[in-house]
Amino acid sequence: YKKGYCMIGLKSISIASSCFFSFIFITISTHAQNKLFDKVSVVLKKEVIARADKAMSLLPITVTASHSSRSAGGLHDFFSEGDYWWPDSSNPKGPYIQRDGMTNPDNFTAHRLAMIRFSRAVGELTSAYLLTHDQTYAQKALLHMHAWFVDSATLMNPSLLYAQAIKGRFTGRGIGIIDMIQMMEVAQSAYVLEKTYSIDPKEISSIKNWFSAYLKWVTNHPYGKDERDAKNNHGTCWAMQVAVFAKFVGDTAMTNFCKDRFKYILLPNQMAADGSFPLELKRTKPYGYSLFNLDAITTLCFVLSDQKENLWEYKIGDSITLKKSIDFLYPYVHDKSSWPYPQDVMYWNEWPVAHPFLLFGYKGYKNKAWFQQWTSLNHFPDNVEVVRNLPIRNPLIWIY
Repeated sequence: YKKGYCMIGLKSISIASSCFFSFIFITISTHAQNKLFDKVSVVLKKEVIARADKAMSLLPITVTASHSSRSAGGLHDFFSEGDYWWPDSSNPKGPYIQRDGMTNPDNFTAHRLAMIRFSRAVGELTSAYLLTHDQTYAQKALLHMHAWFVDSATLMNPSLLYAQAIKGRFTGRGIGIIDMIQMMEVAQSAYVLEKTYSIDPKEISSIKNWFSAYLKWVTNHPYGKDERDAKNNHGTCWAMQVAVFAKFVGDTAMTNFCKDRFKYILLPNQMAADGSFPLELKRTKPYGYSLFNLDAITTLCFVLSDQKENLWEYKIGDSITLKKSIDFLYPYVHDKSSWPYPQDVMYWNEWPVAHPFLLFGYKGYKNKAWFQQWTSLNHFPDNVEVVRNLPIRNPLIWIY
């Protein structure tokens, strides 16, 4: 052979070898990444597909399908009312008064229920698509997204100006931003479908534009800033939803901002040395709120952890990590009767369920007992209050 040919041949072999071993590395890495998906699929597959099949018959219902005369917003504006606010028996026509922990069943909840219905359907349909690769599931999920985010006749405005209003007091409050955690699994479904399904570029661009507009609102409006700075689960849920939406639209500046919130604000200011959340324990529903806040902060940790920074190992002081909080609460999930604090004034019997902190905590810390506990609990609760306060209901779309 001529020298030049030999050199070209050696270079070609070198490139081919490099590509081959890169392929092997990617294949092994992907397989390792999907081991958890496979384990969770064994637990959930049958029920997820059954639920997705039912969701195939659902038509989209958005905020435009109902309206309250007490809303100061328009047809496309999300509206909800403060859960724990009631008519004043001594002044029936006056402003509502608070009864902490006691939900008023007569408050307007139609928009919240529509959002939960939307979230559950899309999450179930996307999960079924990942399990079966049947494109009709993905198409149906996108049909619902189109109604909420693209269709000018039915879309929801990308803000929560009128959430958790209180009759006679406020037309909306920053505290209402917590209602948007219901949209997290919608954004995550869109994120997964963009990577695994052939979505029309204009469609995914419109969906991303909606979430970008909401991010702009929730990070700049006074309501958003108030909620961001809340010291309890509301502050956690602000960061959790913002992190999920920012990851979907590719806003790295905002995801980095949320990382800093987790490390320097939320974890050190909310978690006590024993791993408890004192601000949640002070509430009239200390068990439910402790579960909820731990679900939210572990979800935030899961979403934000990456190859550059593993937040599961982030330490407060010399040794305390988020694991401390899971260690604190896990025994009371395993044996609820050992709970040493007051029982919740409502929904005490409905908790615990299959909490995401057990699953995500297992992924972060490899504690098999947590995963076993997760598998043994109710993965598909139907109680409205439990569903509302369970931020992750379709784990397959998160661990895919």
